[in-house]
Amino acid sequence: MSLLLLDDALLLRHGQRFGPFGLRIGAGERVALLGPSGAGKSTLLKLMSGELAPTQGRVLLGGQPLAALTPPQRARRRAVLPQSHQVAFGLPVELVVGLGLWASEAGEGGERQVRQALAWARADHLHGRRHDQLSGGEQARVQLARVLAQLADVQGGLLLVDEPLASLDPGLQLELLDTLSTFCRERGHALVAVLHDIPQALNGFDRLVLVRGGQLQADLPAGAAALPALETLFGLRLQLLPAADGGWALSARRASATPVPPALETTNG
Repeated sequence: MSLLLLDDALLLRHGQRFGPFGLRIGAGERVALLGPSGAGKSTLLKLMSGELAPTQGRVLLGGQPLAALTPPQRARRRAVLPQSHQVAFGLPVELVVGLGLWASEAGEGGERQVRQALAWARADHLHGRRHDQLSGGEQARVQLARVLAQLADVQGGLLLVDEPLASLDPGLQLELLDTLSTFCRERGHALVAVLHDIPQALNGFDRLVLVRGGQLQADLPAGAAALPALETLFGLRLQLLPAADGGWALSARRASATPVPPALETTNG
């Protein structure tokens, strides 16, 4: 049985049509959602999380309609890291991370779990700081710690993240992508991530779900065979280059270069 099933889920929103989406996500899978800006990736993630209900079709989590689960039941089975990291009040970092434990039975172990989650997110040095006084990258790590704390003591859960690494430096992006993969693998969690970085998707994920214009374009394994579909999706010419660590580096250029206008001639006189 699939962990998450979108059964012809269709959403009509603000005069736009998203879907229908037919997707199955299995326990332990790592799935990257890719597409141009405005393609509907974040909307699809919101359908998966239950933040948006489909106009038609069904979304099932563990074989149960997602809409029928209570908020605590959802919180114990799936965690969501949105693209925006704004918090309404100047909350302490440890309280923001602790929000991920509201549906758990952490009890006196809550502080230990908060500190562990901050360490996983390479944000333990931010303990005691105020969330609204942090940089964008620091806030992103605190919010990542929140969802890690939420699913730390759960098996076979679902972690949904929207551009989780966009505001971080390249080295930290790779480090935290490894952390996310290890965290999910050890617990059997499925990981679904909205990404714009094609090499990250190819190197860190099992499947690529390609979206454009609110429609599913392709669902295929990550790897060299996905290049033609990626080229069509983004209008690029792509070339994979083997990396020393066994992964892939990527060379990209526009499929049709826009001619550069000639320089204007000037005369002195």
